[in-house]
Amino acid sequence: MKYLKIIVILFFGFTSCKSSKNVADGDVLEAISTKKIINNHYNSTFNQKTIDAKLNAKYSDKKTSASVTIKLRIEKDKTIWMSATKLGFPLAKVLITPTRVSYYEKLQGTFFDGDFTLLSKFLGTELDYDKVQNILLGQAILNLKKGDYNSKIDDKLYEIYPKKDNELFGILFFMNPDNFKVNRQEIRNEEKKQLLTVSYSGYKKIKGEQFPENIAIRAIDNTNITTINIEYNSVEFNEKLTFPFEIPNGYKEIILK
Repeated sequence: MKYLKIIVILFFGFTSCKSSKNVADGDVLEAISTKKIINNHYNSTFNQKTIDAKLNAKYSDKKTSASVTIKLRIEKDKTIWMSATKLGFPLAKVLITPTRVSYYEKLQGTFFDGDFTLLSKFLGTELDYDKVQNILLGQAILNLKKGDYNSKIDDKLYEIYPKKDNELFGILFFMNPDNFKVNRQEIRNEEKKQLLTVSYSGYKKIKGEQFPENIAIRAIDNTNITTINIEYNSVEFNEKLTFPFEIPNGYKEIILK
């Protein structure tokens, strides 16, 4: 089950480990309007057709820890694919499209094939393809142009928060003033006592794109704390990709309750 958690939580953010330079020490961050911050964020939207990446992931919770190698492939707005291995041995695969989430794990011989309920269950909030893709690309999980938000300067970052507070559900966005990509996203579900923090403190310019370098994720579910740290080995854009995925015969289906 731990490899299922690694794969699933990987979908809730993509970056950190290295610290990126936001504003030089002693510099004063310019106060600008919330509208301008949001517009600048969307002006930095990822604009390539495909992503082919290889990365290492370290996972730990109160019961176990593991290190795996992940292959990530994305065809923007169409397909997200992940394959996890350890010492070259295949462990699990995930295939996500705008309408479907499919997953199988070799060690326990289980699979899931359905809608976004599995991903939403782990995060404690409703997800769809666009939200998952946005997180992987360092974009805000919600469409900031459709909501009502305020902003302020917090620790040399632009913090964006909803004008109307929700006692059960909360979300914060912290924007990097250098590139207006998301530096950190926090999603809170008070009712379920869940908190997910995804940090994007390192970005690298690749073919004109500001792309996340590494990942730091901290997920709290009641008293359970899970952390994942990811380091990229390589990232390529606009390669011709395939997304091999076939659930093996005899695997047991994961039934959500």
